[in-house]
Order: sequence, then structure tokens, then C-alpha cells
Amino acid sequence: MQDLVEMIAKKLVEHPDDVQVTCVEDEEGQNFELRVHEDDMGRVIGRNGRTAKAMRTLLSAAAAKAETEVNLDIVE
Repeated sequence: MQDLVEMIAKKLVEHPDDVQVTCVEDEEGQNFELRVHEDDMGRVIGRNGRTAKAMRTLLSAAAAKAETEVNLDIVE
């Protein structure tokens, strides 16, 4: 799932080399932290958060198939 988040983010941004995805596992599931270049934050979040919501929806669908819980945080 980390590869999924990274692939989607790299397709959206102008600086794909600056995309970093880290995964932290805890008792609730997996927490993914997405970091991008500061100029690309708007592209990843989208208008009214639509792009971020779509990424979270795709990630949730993949997590449901793997029977796990996930969370996506976009970090500055």
C-alpha cells in the first residue's frame, strides 16, 4: 500500500523526487505519512481536499481487501 500512495503522489506533483512516504504501524493499523515539495502541497490536497479524499478512498479500498486499517496524513 505504501507503493500505491507513492505512485499516485508522484503522478500528481511537479517534483516527484521529493515525494516521501513513511509507514508507522501501531495497534490500530498502518499510518502513512506523505511528504511532498512545498510547491506541490496544493496539487496533492486538491480543491476543497478532493484529491486527498480520493487518495484516502483508494487506500481504504486496498486496506479492506487486505483486511487492515489505514490512515493517510499529508505532512508539510
